[in-house]
Parts: sequence; structure tokens; C-alpha cells
Amino acid sequence: MTEVRAATPQDALGVARVHVRSWQVAYRGLVAQDYLDRLRPADKASRYTFDRSGPEMPATLIAVEQEEIWGFATTGPSQDTDLPNLRELWAIYVDPQHWGQGVGRLLMTARDRLRGDGAREALLWVFAGNERARRFCEIDGWRADGARRTEAIGDLAMEEVRYRCALI
Repeated sequence: MTEVRAATPQDALGVARVHVRSWQVAYRGLVAQDYLDRLRPADKASRYTFDRSGPEMPATLIAVEQEEIWGFATTGPSQDTDLPNLRELWAIYVDPQHWGQGVGRLLMTARDRLRGDGAREALLWVFAGNERARRFCEIDGWRADGARRTEAIGDLAMEEVRYRCALI
């Protein structure tokens, strides 16, 4: 049975593997292939810090099945200057070999942390062209609020769409 728990520093490489595999599959055709091919779990793992705590620090939950990390979700304070008092789902990724098995839905328990931080509403950003992720968010109750931004990924400018969800 898949369990959800807080990530620890020892989970960094496993989380990074999920992160890289997710990008390489989900963003194929959206992001330059040479950029995706250069992604390495060890590079990502070195940037993760799972040993800090507090409402102003990011928190990562992992979905684990028989000691293998199947997905993760990271939450933290809003990074948007127009919504500074909201909380944000910074990332949610599931290993592509476990897509469609309910892992993403299980990881949405990350909303409990956002609620516990006192948030009544949360936001997240999704690449505009990532139809699978957008459909998942919409089925889960998130609604696009009309805000868009551009993020540089390699040599590409990627458009993102902001979603919001009530937490009460």
C-alpha cells in the first residue's frame, strides 16, 4: 500500500529521479529534447533541502511503495507578489510508470499542510501546453484564474497558467 510521508534528506536522490523522469516524459515536445536529455537526478538532488521546517519553508511529501518513491509534492508560501498571503503547491510529480494509479490524488493531501499553515486558498502554476497536468488539476478542483507568466527553460520561453483552489 502506498504511504505518504514527509521527505527526509535521505530521499533526495529518489525524489530527483522522479522529477527528472517526469520532466523527460511529460514535457517531451514542449521543452527542447537536448535540454531534457541533459537532466540528471544527481544535479537536482544536490539542490533539495528536506531538513528545514516552518511555515515559510518549503515542505515535501513523498508517495512511497515498498521503499520506492513514486511521486512527490512540494508546498510553500506563495511566490506571487499579487497574492502574497496565499500558499502554493510548488510542485507535484509522479513517476510516469505510475501515472493513472491514484498517486497524484494521494499526493494532493499536501493541501492539508497548506490548510494547517492557515491558508484558505492555494495556487499552483502549470505549463500551458501540459494538457495532462491541466486536466488533472481541473478534475481535482483547481481553476485557472487568468494569470499567465513566462518562464525560461533552457533556450525556450515557456508560458505558464496559474490555478487556484479553495482549501475550506
